[in-house]
Amino acid sequence: MSTDFQQARVALGARLRELRAGITGRDLAERLGWPQSKVSKLETGRQTATAADLTAWAEATGHPDVADELTARLRVLESGARSWRRRLAAGHRPVQDSLTVEYQRSYRMRAWQPAMVVGMLQTPEYARAVFSRYVDLQQSVRDIDDAVRARMRRQEELYDPSRHFDIVLWEAALHAMVCPPDVLAGQLDRLCGVVGMTNVRLGILPFGAQLRIPPANGFWMYDERLVIVEDWHAELWLDDAENVALYTRLWDTVTGPAVYGAQAHRLIARARAQLDLS
Repeated sequence: MSTDFQQARVALGARLRELRAGITGRDLAERLGWPQSKVSKLETGRQTATAADLTAWAEATGHPDVADELTARLRVLESGARSWRRRLAAGHRPVQDSLTVEYQRSYRMRAWQPAMVVGMLQTPEYARAVFSRYVDLQQSVRDIDDAVRARMRRQEELYDPSRHFDIVLWEAALHAMVCPPDVLAGQLDRLCGVVGMTNVRLGILPFGAQLRIPPANGFWMYDERLVIVEDWHAELWLDDAENVALYTRLWDTVTGPAVYGAQAHRLIARARAQLDLS
């Protein structure tokens, strides 16, 4: 969990504790019908409140007028870290739709992905395999077909000449068996075709490259206004100038040794040839 996110959650908890002045934690829990431990966790920043929690807290402490203030604090907090538990409450399809909005607002997009093929270049079969694994991990709504269709529709942006995509994969992504071998073969064939696209610059960071920094989480940069980083527990949406500048430097550092064009094509073809399709 990011330090900024945790600090914001602790600050929100302190505000909740301030509003509770004159009421014991046990009494407030009884008024709300909550376990007393929930009151304690919210006040100490060990649990993230929902908007409904905050409205109920404001009313139960006799401060209904501060409900809007509290929910505004929550929006600011969640703009930095958006937990998968909440993001996936209605399934993967709404998450895909929200990302499509960001693509449509942007003209230059940069992506680094060390572990798998980025969603923007996935085949339907590969995307279905990936979504299936994340549904199992997060125990979320199983709307895989809808999510795949939404992802495929977003790929129409690849053919808009006003947009440019810089995408770099670590070579490991070409070999990761997150799907059956025949599906991976189709995915690698798709990548070979992407190499020649006019507004997509696909690079591969070879295994043997001298790394300037250890490969870590994948991220997308949308123009110079937004960075989205995926972690296991949450997406980080970073739009402050300091973090955007950091990820710009990170992009230059991590992707510097990548190869493109014919060299990238050879690495993809080599991975394809190594698949056992028997």
